[in-house]
Amino acid sequence: MTQKYFSEYGGRYVPETLIPALDELSQTYQTIKEDNSFKEEYKALLADYSGRPTPLYYAEKLTEYYQGPEIYLKREDLNHTGAHKINNTLGQILLAKKMGKERIIAETGAGQHGVATATVAARFDLDCEIYMGAEDIERQALNVYKMEMLGAGVIPVNTGSKTLKDATNQAIRDWVSNVESTHYIIGSVVGPYPYPEMVRDFQKIIGEETKKQIINKKGKLPDYILACVGGGSNAIGIFHPFVDDQDVNLIGIEAAGEGIDTGRHAATLSEGRVGVLHGSRSYLLQDQDGQVIPAHSISAGLDYPGVGPEHSHLKAINRVRYDYIDDQEAIQAFRLLSEREGIIPALESSHALAYLEKLAPKLSQDQTIVVNLSGRGDKDINNFKKIREAEADEQN
Repeated sequence: MTQKYFSEYGGRYVPETLIPALDELSQTYQTIKEDNSFKEEYKALLADYSGRPTPLYYAEKLTEYYQGPEIYLKREDLNHTGAHKINNTLGQILLAKKMGKERIIAETGAGQHGVATATVAARFDLDCEIYMGAEDIERQALNVYKMEMLGAGVIPVNTGSKTLKDATNQAIRDWVSNVESTHYIIGSVVGPYPYPEMVRDFQKIIGEETKKQIINKKGKLPDYILACVGGGSNAIGIFHPFVDDQDVNLIGIEAAGEGIDTGRHAATLSEGRVGVLHGSRSYLLQDQDGQVIPAHSISAGLDYPGVGPEHSHLKAINRVRYDYIDDQEAIQAFRLLSEREGIIPALESSHALAYLEKLAPKLSQDQTIVVNLSGRGDKDINNFKKIREAEADEQN
């Protein structure tokens, strides 16, 4: 079944020149996604190249700290390249090869999608260029080095807020000009159809594994699942296989940045309105005239003014609750997991971890929470180092 729309959300709002490329992508994907040879090749890459299945880890020290429900972490940070992004790029690179494309482009914010794209382009010997906002290049220097080591060109974007939205604009312009030779690997469940459905399908392995693993460990489904939401790919990936399990509470955590009241945040579903951005209809941050306004988060991967259309649908039908966590709360969670469990989380994932502070005290010891640890935090060490230096200066 294809899903061009999720109720009123989704669709295709793109230049006419992109329609043939989207049709080709859609037809190819719908044809081969049930093809056994494609499924076997994809499954083998996930297992032998990326390292799946990723563990479902019982966070004993974190559980002791909150003195409440049992807390489990889905360890997507242990994937090859350090985040869930590789699940999607492996699937899309196989599609690109199938369509005979010679060149790959992508956009990236935190750099994890850029690294995953550069990795699969190297593995399959395709030219690769990554668009990245100038501010994100500074925040995520380590991932820029990785992309360049893998042979990709990193193209700085100096327009607008110099972050993910502006990088996406530039990638779309490139695709319009080079659509015959180029496949655009979108990194989240955003963009025109078929991207939201296709990226979700490549990411739902997270939830499928989680369901099997928690039943093996606990003999029942979890009571709560938490995941951070920027564009929303890791959240859709873990939520999707549980959507029909009504007893499982699904909570998506957006970035409140410097605080909802300051206006400097990225809480699109919580504070945005319905509009069109980057080819699909969904919630987005906009002013009274309908102009998109800049998003802000300490986490480059959540610093995006839109969200995947399926998330807007899940909000509309009240299947997923969306809430938010600010920069300072995320930093505290970053510290807590690092010091308690010896796991350094990505700042994106730290938003989901921080929500434990609000949720766990309300639950009993016989309940279970799964947090999707979507990426590892070595890319954020420079940011964290600056934070610690600023705190030290204030104390002195």
